[in-house]
Amino acid sequence: MALKDLWGRLATWATTPEGEPKPPAGEPDAPTIPPPPAEEPPPLREPDAPDQVPEPEPGIGDPPDAPAPMQARGPGHLLPPVSGIPGFATPAPAEVSTDGGEIPQAFRPTMPTLPVVPGLSTDSGPAPAAEPVEEAYEVQAAEVQAAAPAAPDAPPAPQPAPAAGHAAPQGGFFSRLKAGLSRSTARLTENLTGLFRKRRLDEEALEELEETLILADLGLPAARRIVGSFRRTRFGKEVTDEEVKAALADEVAEILAPVAQPLRPDWGVKPYVVLVVGVNGTGKTTTIAKLAQNYRAEGRRVMMAAGDTFRAAAVEQLQIWGERTGSTVVAPAKEGADAAGLAHEALQRARAEGADILLIDTAGRLHNKAGLMEELRKVVRVLRKLDPEVPHAVLLVLDATTGQNAVQQCKVFREMVDVTGLIVTKLDGSAKGGVVVALAEEFGLPVHAVGVGETAADLRPFEARDYARSLLGLS
Repeated sequence: MALKDLWGRLATWATTPEGEPKPPAGEPDAPTIPPPPAEEPPPLREPDAPDQVPEPEPGIGDPPDAPAPMQARGPGHLLPPVSGIPGFATPAPAEVSTDGGEIPQAFRPTMPTLPVVPGLSTDSGPAPAAEPVEEAYEVQAAEVQAAAPAAPDAPPAPQPAPAAGHAAPQGGFFSRLKAGLSRSTARLTENLTGLFRKRRLDEEALEELEETLILADLGLPAARRIVGSFRRTRFGKEVTDEEVKAALADEVAEILAPVAQPLRPDWGVKPYVVLVVGVNGTGKTTTIAKLAQNYRAEGRRVMMAAGDTFRAAAVEQLQIWGERTGSTVVAPAKEGADAAGLAHEALQRARAEGADILLIDTAGRLHNKAGLMEELRKVVRVLRKLDPEVPHAVLLVLDATTGQNAVQQCKVFREMVDVTGLIVTKLDGSAKGGVVVALAEEFGLPVHAVGVGETAADLRPFEARDYARSLLGLS
């Protein structure tokens, strides 16, 4: 009976709710209170639209391989110790060195392994040295300067005119002449370099020499004369470049020597009348001003006539030079006045005022314009009504940059008016300085002066030997 009674007690304990007191054995059970009736749940209503869209629940819509988000844990939450979980052991804490030593392997970040490309070396070589910050700043500054628009060039400051009667101090005229003829020298000598390098002077070499001289604007007559002299004196001989240059300088000087004649006015005749002619842009007005300054430096009384009545700037330019040099200027009353009448008035005033020299400017005119050339003849006729001997000199101003066209100009002006001499200007900017040799060989007119610059000191009497050696680049 004891075993059966124990089994019944166990069955009763299993069916009794936990925590409810058990009646002692032999006592009746307490009366049971019926539970209250269940209340009817309130009717369902649709919830209001939330102000903010709730964030999706974790794991919904995420890709399969996305890691699960960490759940928020309240304050003081502690994870259970790993040691309490069967099969896990708590690792010993690693000591991290803080004295600048090597970081333990456990704390080093794991870098991904790059694929190996066949044929490509994996040696990266020494690391390039870090460039200083200053250099990078300079590069950026340079880029900014390059990107900035360039400022317009400032106009050159006007060069002050030399004092009356004094030439501007510069280097020797020969050095300025040589520098001015540098382009002409290069044009002439570049073809000679290597042409006669230890080579016998045969017919083929002479033909090449003649072609070189023609291309350098010496003209066909002068080229044939020089080549003929080489054939007579040096044919069949072995020559060098330097020997040819020296021989050419001698030949050119021989051609130029007869025409190298400075302008020497007859001071016994008062006034000595000089008529200056030429095409447009050759520098006639500037040449007259330079001549006036040089003669004033000698103590001469100079008068200038502004005969270029069609260009107001020419009249004003001559008046300015008259003030600077202390020369008298006869100007037209209005633009476009008769040039012949102005020349007539100037000659009368020069006589009355006792001028030593009268320099008459004329308007530039093209040599192929018959009407303008006839007007130049009229000026000469009107002057000769006062004095049959005037003008005492007719100077043709030629621009060296025109090359062989200067030869044609000389032909036409010589036919229209009796040209007595030449002045060649702008040799400092020309590669055609050899044209002076062509003019000398073909016309034999005196070359009174050459110009290699803007100042009065840059207009000097023509020297044959200096010019020839400068043309060939010799000292």
